[in-house]
Amino acid sequence: MQSLSKSAEPAQAGQRPASASAPRSAQGAIRGSAAYRRITLALFCSGFATFSLLYCVQPLLPEFAREFNVGAAGASLALSLSTALLALSIALAGIVSERYGRKELMFASMAVAACCNLLAAVAPSWHMILAARALEGFALGGVPAVAMAYLSEEIDHSGLGFSMGLYVSGNAFGGMMGRVAMSMLAESFGWRSAMLAIGALDLALAVAFVLLLPASRNFVRNGVLKMRDHLALWRGHFAHGRLPLVFGIGALAMGIFATSYNYAGFRLMGAPFSLSATATGLIFSAYIFGIVSSSWAGALADRFGRAPLVAAGIGISCLGLLLTCSSVLGLVIAGIVCLTIGFFTTHSAASSWVGRMAVTGKGHAASLYLLAYYLGGSILGSVGGWFWEHSGWNAVAGFMLLQALAAGWLARRLWRQGSN
Repeated sequence: MQSLSKSAEPAQAGQRPASASAPRSAQGAIRGSAAYRRITLALFCSGFATFSLLYCVQPLLPEFAREFNVGAAGASLALSLSTALLALSIALAGIVSERYGRKELMFASMAVAACCNLLAAVAPSWHMILAARALEGFALGGVPAVAMAYLSEEIDHSGLGFSMGLYVSGNAFGGMMGRVAMSMLAESFGWRSAMLAIGALDLALAVAFVLLLPASRNFVRNGVLKMRDHLALWRGHFAHGRLPLVFGIGALAMGIFATSYNYAGFRLMGAPFSLSATATGLIFSAYIFGIVSSSWAGALADRFGRAPLVAAGIGISCLGLLLTCSSVLGLVIAGIVCLTIGFFTTHSAASSWVGRMAVTGKGHAASLYLLAYYLGGSILGSVGGWFWEHSGWNAVAGFMLLQALAAGWLARRLWRQGSN
């Protein structure tokens, strides 16, 4: 926990807070207080807005391919460029927030990204859409880079886990609704109108966020760390014997997940299934299984260790890959569910490994994990399009299987080194 700002005066021993509606101490907002409710609701809004903006184009990839005469890999750039720029901006956003504040940066990120989504909706050419989406991804980096730091500073430790869980659930719910709502709206009103609606909604959520979120009380602007200090911390994490292996697992897990969701729409909307855009989008409600599995995976990791949970997640993903190769729709849907559960299980266990392994500079270690995570989804998710265009779904599944085997090999190395 960082030092208190001058405006945050600690209460004297045994003295009750002046306001019963907002009992905030030097340790942060207490669960049940008005301040706590405002913070958790505001951060839920930020998570929903961030990931609904990021993933709203995923169900539109087949439509982009048809309208702009680009292949599946080319269409995937509408998402991959956003995630790649998001990955690069996360580290920079963390540095900026240390100097200029948490709340201000998160609001600016949400508002600019929503405006970029509005621009993408009216852009007349494919290249202008890609440019707007790239800027949108770069802007969004300010939210995940800062939100967890804000919560850890402003929420009392006794209620931190619950508030963090609500923030993560906002992320997952936003990702799911961005896909599902976009599919339904695009089929009824066209994809441009659907993107305008998502952008307008999330711009409104940005305004609600800045009105709800209390100003930081336990944050002190830090202008002491120079760029060379940040670089030294990042180099130290790369030199760590085990952390780079965890970064690799995160990249590969996200690569599998992004590839499966990017091209499942092409498969389901084509023969032999020929589903509508709305039906395909509803199948992506399988994301709800990820929301549930990520919570119990964290608890099981605390009990049995991270390595067994990563191995289990990879195994479930492999089962999902096999099921998606079936020509029976029910089995394909079951495969998507397994892929979703496997991804969230692996990611939940791997991301919690980072904080346990990093002795110093935990925030920098987390930023490197997120960098690998989003770059993996961006690069591997686009490469999967080449396999789809040349050999169909079975080749895509084979490509994902190679990633799963590589992640399993990294997890085995960590397990043999005694990491748990």
